[in-house]
Amino acid sequence: MQSLYIPHLLQRAEKTQTILIDDFIPGLDTLTPFRGTLSIRHGGTFLDVKVKGETIVTLICDRCVQQYNHRIIINTSEIIWLDKNLSLSGIPQEREVSLEDLSETLSPDGHLDLETWLYEQLSLAMPLRRLCGKECRQPVSNYDQNTLPIDNRWASLESLKSNFS
Repeated sequence: MQSLYIPHLLQRAEKTQTILIDDFIPGLDTLTPFRGTLSIRHGGTFLDVKVKGETIVTLICDRCVQQYNHRIIINTSEIIWLDKNLSLSGIPQEREVSLEDLSETLSPDGHLDLETWLYEQLSLAMPLRRLCGKECRQPVSNYDQNTLPIDNRWASLESLKSNFS
């Protein structure tokens, strides 16, 4: 997927370009390619970028540390402001940002990196808490089926609990 030269949108019908996607996204480890549509509309002073699609990723459960497959479905849009005065060379790496500046801004004569934008949207759609299912339990050891965990990270908690009982 190539980056989009923003002025080319002005020459298209209704200033809109729709792209059908059936490809793997670099940097995102997925089982299936991302399948969906990406639509970019030039609104004069902004771009309206919309995506709708899905893919499947393999995640590791935070509780039992087993792998499981998870379907990511996105249906999102974003307004990206176009600013003629934007100069990326003069922006320091670290700076104080006000609430009004918390928006995406591009140069109207620049490019929109569609691959990066799509990667960011899929990353935001990943679950924060990765659990393989509602019945997921912490693993227990084979020698004592009652309460001793296999995972040694729980050992200090068990010793602390025994001090109080």
